[in-house]
Amino acid sequence: MTFRLLWALVAISFSTSAQIQTVNQQAPGYRGIWYYIGKTGDDYVHKYSGGLGTYPANHYPFSVYASAVKKTFFCFGGVTDSTSRQLCHMVGFYDHQTGRVSRPTLLLNKETDDAHDNPIIQLDDKGYVWIFSTSHGTERPSFIHRSRQPYDISAFERIPATRLDENGQRVPFDNFSYVQSYHVPGQGFLNLMTHYDRGVLPNGANKPRRTISFITSADGVNWSAWQDIGVIEEGHYQTSGQAGRRIGSSFNYHPNRKTGSGLDYRTNLYYIETDDFGKTWHTADGRPVALPLKNVQNSALVKEYRSAGQNVYISDLNYDAAGRPIILYITSKGPEPGPANGPYAWHVAHWTGSDWLIHDVAQSDHNYDMGSLYVEKDRWRIIGPVETGPQAFGTGGNLVLLESRNAGKTWQRIRELTPGSIRNHTYPRRPVNSQPGFVALWADGNARLASASYLYFCDDKGRVFQLPAEMKADMEKPIPVFSQPAR
Repeated sequence: MTFRLLWALVAISFSTSAQIQTVNQQAPGYRGIWYYIGKTGDDYVHKYSGGLGTYPANHYPFSVYASAVKKTFFCFGGVTDSTSRQLCHMVGFYDHQTGRVSRPTLLLNKETDDAHDNPIIQLDDKGYVWIFSTSHGTERPSFIHRSRQPYDISAFERIPATRLDENGQRVPFDNFSYVQSYHVPGQGFLNLMTHYDRGVLPNGANKPRRTISFITSADGVNWSAWQDIGVIEEGHYQTSGQAGRRIGSSFNYHPNRKTGSGLDYRTNLYYIETDDFGKTWHTADGRPVALPLKNVQNSALVKEYRSAGQNVYISDLNYDAAGRPIILYITSKGPEPGPANGPYAWHVAHWTGSDWLIHDVAQSDHNYDMGSLYVEKDRWRIIGPVETGPQAFGTGGNLVLLESRNAGKTWQRIRELTPGSIRNHTYPRRPVNSQPGFVALWADGNARLASASYLYFCDDKGRVFQLPAEMKADMEKPIPVFSQPAR
């Protein structure tokens, strides 16, 4: 197909959302989206809520370090001012040589307040910056943008992406949810994603199944057909990771409503991986897996939690020095917030080469207390809200740096990152190829009621910096906050 024909296809598919335009304007500064879901009718107010500019765990990455220019490029779900609830896709970078951060570029207004539509970012072999603008289900379109120049965020162009459908015909690639994007040098993009299937659930439920899939592209414009990974009962949430050419997916499943309670009662822990760009998939011990997985009991099962009535929330997936997977996740008794469903227990599941070993890490006070896992040769680290914040039993809390020197068997508290904060801190995200000066990006927000939300990052020593909410220059120094003596 010609480039113009591809554009025509995309234009037709976006006819109901023509108002969502590529903006390419500088934003005033760094402000995150505040979002909630699920009114509870009790003291905890929402199922989860707060500053969710780097939400959810099923989106990755939010930041990528580019060694060619010594910059960490990042994106987030933001707003233009303190009174707005309109989700805008924002892009910025941190210059490791100058210690300054750029004024953010406002890419587009997604015309929703739903943080499930947050963007993710990736870089290709030539240094072009790619933004994947996700959707929450099928109600809104998704977009793909690429920077006009390598390593430059001043202007982006919308990509007229297409994919193969089930008949081998090219159709607009304009809807995807929960995207995780990986770039394999010399091969292109492998994106893990979710699509929503209606009318196929075994219990006849009206709610669509969350079907986890993957899709590939050499150029980001022409995409393969998506291939389903799991179609068990009411579907899955997946969280993934990469080690060189190995890309892995860890996921749970939602019991159907005849035998369970649907997506809120996500349970079990599974893992599969590919090292040939999605041509074949296998378990951690190398056994081939036939996709899609259809049965609760299958060879990808890491740990069965259903019989114990345990929910499973997956935070991160990383790899040890030998390229073996480590899954960071939380278990609880149920979806509603509050002490009744505790303990909210953090675990790591580590494939040793012969067995999955599961170790306890810590306990926090909410199902959505997401953390990131960092793996170095002689130590593992976690940055996450394992300490209760100012809004107890709300999403997030006070961020803490934890460390293990024995492959996750025991953990020590190294440093509190956000002492004295008046808002909970949420979703600290690990960059691709993270460097000592910028190891996590996150936001804050009140977990009880709508509030301001600010953006932060920290270095490898746990020093925290706020990204300026109002910028007077194109490049400015981030603001040191929560200072305390190093230990």
